[in-house]
Amino acid sequence: MTTTFDPIAFKTTTRAQWETAAEAWHRWGPAVENWLGTATEQMLDDVHLSAGSRVLDVAAGAGGQTLAAARRVGDTGHVLATDISPAILRFAADEAAAAGLSNVATLEADGEDLTGVEDGSFDAAISRVGLIYFPDQARALKEICRALRPEGRVSAIVYSTPDRNGFFSIPVGIIRRVAGLPAPGPGLPGPFSLGAPGVAEAAYTAAGLVDVTVSTVPSPVRLANAAECVRFERESFGALHQMLSGIDESARTEAWHEIEEALAQFDGPDGFVGPCEMLVVSGTRR
Repeated sequence: MTTTFDPIAFKTTTRAQWETAAEAWHRWGPAVENWLGTATEQMLDDVHLSAGSRVLDVAAGAGGQTLAAARRVGDTGHVLATDISPAILRFAADEAAAAGLSNVATLEADGEDLTGVEDGSFDAAISRVGLIYFPDQARALKEICRALRPEGRVSAIVYSTPDRNGFFSIPVGIIRRVAGLPAPGPGLPGPFSLGAPGVAEAAYTAAGLVDVTVSTVPSPVRLANAAECVRFERESFGALHQMLSGIDESARTEAWHEIEEALAQFDGPDGFVGPCEMLVVSGTRR
């Protein structure tokens, strides 16, 4: 059976799922920062942030990387966090306020259509595990480039290949089988859509970016055990919620049970260590 991808429906579902998962993603924030902290620092290094820099954060989520960028640019700098989900942006805004960071603002916006963001108004743009889920990644990159000044820098964190990301690819594979979902074709959104060799570089180059670099960052997911990893993914991974939306609750429960059994292979004397490898893809606007 051939199915036609509907980008509008995909975005509508994505927004709804993140509205639902926002609180959990925020609650798991410390685990997320432990997992993605090293890649985040690499991303912020790559866009050459300094005091006074203006930063656009696309698909910012609950804003862990937003706050990290805000601390780097200081009181004279500015970070605008954008996301398709207003619920998750509220957590980002609240966290910034609680941290005393007055240089953070939020804007509900589709990363493929950054209406309200002026041309050439930012020195740098970042996106942490967001670009992979845009239906039209080329359009998103062009919008990001439009928002950057000439010689501005962009950097995104994306997953590498499924075989290097067992903590996520194993659940995705099980859910696809249980839900009867085909693997996404080339050019369609998904966790590993920019992970194959050369794919992210080609996307950046097509958007007009130069000096493109890709850094590989081992990012193991360290939790108490496989059961905790399943709780983390079950509660807060919007993409998995979206994939499971077409099956009944009983089938979902069975899928998660199978996932926990499969992830138990990564339990050991030091707890759960789930394989994960991120790519930090960076470039410069001409």
